[in-house]
Amino acid sequence: MADRLDTPLAQRRTLVPRIRMDQDAVGKATEAIARFLGTPRFLIYLTVFCIIWLTWNAWGPEHLRFDSAANGFTALTLMLSLQASYAAPLILLAQNRQDDRDRVTAEQDRQRGERNLADTEYLAREMAALRIALSEVATRDFVRSEIRNLLEELEEKDRGQGSTSSWSTTRDSS
Repeated sequence: MADRLDTPLAQRRTLVPRIRMDQDAVGKATEAIARFLGTPRFLIYLTVFCIIWLTWNAWGPEHLRFDSAANGFTALTLMLSLQASYAAPLILLAQNRQDDRDRVTAEQDRQRGERNLADTEYLAREMAALRIALSEVATRDFVRSEIRNLLEELEEKDRGQGSTSSWSTTRDSS
């Protein structure tokens, strides 16, 4: 029976039931295995395993050998091929997960950069506005010079009135 597009997935029948797995748990396990496969420890373990295998099947007791050297250690070759066939997809899955994390990190970095740029532009505009506002504000030196000028003007007026008043007093007495 062909899948019908008008039937919800939950009601479709399948011959083989789907296995439901937690994708995150599978991904974490995949990354752990891939991380181990890329270590010197794994290479040493694999090398020791192969040396023991080859030594046993080349020089071990004839009746206990299980992989013939005459056949080119076929079982070892098959085991190493099986290991490689599982390692490659595991490494690809781990890389895909890392790419996804890198993509999310890059997007967050881009957004953070945009916010920082907007904040910097805002602060630059505020600084410019403050500079303009401060250029119109009277400084201490300006206020002092204005007060000094006023004092000088008042002193001149006092001198002018003092000479006028002394002139008027001398005039009245004559």
